Amino acid sequence: MPPVVPIWDANKVTLGLKKISNDVYAIIPATAEVETTKGIPQATTGGFIIGDKGVLLIEVMMTKRLYDQELKLIRSVTDKPIIYAVNTSDHGDHCFSNYLLPASAVIVQNQFAKDNLAKNYEGIKQFMVTLFGSGRGIENTVYRPADIAIPQNGKLQIDMGRGKLVELLNISPAQSMADLFVWMPNQKVFWAGNPFIAESPAIPWLFDGFFLEPAANLKKVYDFLPDDAIVIPGHGRITNKAGIKYTIDYVDALKDQVQAAVNKGLTLEQTKEVVKMKDFDKGYVLFNWLHYNFNLPNAYKDISTNKKN
Repeated sequence: MPPVVPIWDANKVTLGLKKISNDVYAIIPATAEVETTKGIPQATTGGFIIGDKGVLLIEVMMTKRLYDQELKLIRSVTDKPIIYAVNTSDHGDHCFSNYLLPASAVIVQNQFAKDNLAKNYEGIKQFMVTLFGSGRGIENTVYRPADIAIPQNGKLQIDMGRGKLVELLNISPAQSMADLFVWMPNQKVFWAGNPFIAESPAIPWLFDGFFLEPAANLKKVYDFLPDDAIVIPGHGRITNKAGIKYTIDYVDALKDQVQAAVNKGLTLEQTKEVVKMKDFDKGYVLFNWLHYNFNLPNAYKDISTNKKN
């Protein structure tokens, strides 16, 4: 369990609107600008794009309270209907409010996310209650399946009109098998989702049992972005490519240090004693929970297995 539950309180979050460019908006927790660099975990970010015929929404949030805030922000700038909704993860804070969308809205997910939610919705719901607390409205959510699923390494392009091309990229696993990235090539706006959770001092949440594949895919995504891209992390303030390099640096250092430990024949417990990575422990509230319980053990598992093979 993390040191503090809920990790952030959905009953207290206030969402705000940030205009990125013409008809392109980010939805950001009001606390993100001040608290992100202090290492305080933030609620889910999102956004929307206003097209000729309607709105493409990125993330529907975890609870009705947050979805209603999101809808109010959309209605503050347009009365066009939501015609697409994109979930960048199968974690509930990205997709649980799908059931509140208009029936006509087309929901887009990664293929694994769609399959996993169909099979394990109640289990995922309980997982979210464990991390984010009961009485937040999570229990009231109802499963609604995606209409379009993008296969691994697949891409879907949606033309919203007037130069607003949206590319949905399934480059997974980067945090999990359910990742989906949102890229606007003309505006150079990138919704990074959970793989790039926030800028320093946050470290990635690699708790889905993988390490080497996410490490490679994180680097692939980072290298793909132009230097002047506007990056909206999954749980932090708006930043740029340089702002998410901390994630790459942490993963690279973890890989090198665990590889050295495995080469010396150290056990997992011995590796935990030597791979403390204090250079990256800069005040993120969840550092020890993530580093010692998930990131390091998964790196050790993958690297050890790779060496044996």
